[in-house]
Amino acid sequence: MLLQAVDTVENIEPELFKQEYYNTGMPLVIRGMAKEWPAYTKWNWDYFKEIVGDKKVGIYNNSKSDPYTPVNKADDYTTFGEYIDMIRKGPAGWRIFLFNIFDHAPQLTHDFEWPDHLVKGFVKRFPMLFVGGASSITHMHFDIDMSHIFHTQFTGRKKVLLFPYEEQHKLYRKPYEVLSLADFSHYHQQNGTPDYQKFPALKLAKGYEVTLEHGDTLFMPAGYWHHMEYLDSGFAMSLRALQTSIGGKLKGAWNLIGMRNIDTLMKKTAPKWWYDFKKEKTITAAQKELEEAGA
Repeated sequence: MLLQAVDTVENIEPELFKQEYYNTGMPLVIRGMAKEWPAYTKWNWDYFKEIVGDKKVGIYNNSKSDPYTPVNKADDYTTFGEYIDMIRKGPAGWRIFLFNIFDHAPQLTHDFEWPDHLVKGFVKRFPMLFVGGASSITHMHFDIDMSHIFHTQFTGRKKVLLFPYEEQHKLYRKPYEVLSLADFSHYHQQNGTPDYQKFPALKLAKGYEVTLEHGDTLFMPAGYWHHMEYLDSGFAMSLRALQTSIGGKLKGAWNLIGMRNIDTLMKKTAPKWWYDFKKEKTITAAQKELEEAGA
């Protein structure tokens, strides 16, 4: 993989953000934006446990999906309070995915500000909380609705690997899915993945990496591939903004309504055949990338 650092600023003027990052599809870390929010100092494990500790949540382990697993199906269930107690004790490879804590505690929406000065079109009904224990992994994928994302890290540090949508075939994207066939777990460690012998086109993929810390906000342009590893137990909040173009909105709608339903149907009716079919298409597309690059 050919990686570079993500640009980082303390704060940024809207016009510069639009010209240099939004319009060009470049990621950016804004360190100072969340520091002005009450959430920056107010949100912690004890506070969340107090207000939503009794709420039932689905939790996910570090296993990658297989031909028989429905997309986004939880691996287990517990209360939010019990989950917090578990991950505070030390490394725990369990995470919570798309928990709308604001449905249960709407007062939390007063603890942050939507960055409308930077982007229009925020879906303000759906801010989402992402929580993970140290060593938990969010495997390489892009967001199905093709929204722009402002992802703010609170407690803990998180390692993030990013690639533009156009790198999809070098990343071994599975057809009709938002997931990569390759495993990027612990890519930054000596004995980590990916396996370049099995997935040689990954060597051509051009992307970014960054470690997010408390208060950092990562802007991920629409369609960006991302792989996240929790270095410490922590949580983050994502704010989503729809693309302004009709084409971008239609692409997100197709992914949600058409692509996902086709994949779900085929996984139920012919899971092994469907998996083999997608794997063959994935390898063929990656091989074409290698041939075009003369690799």
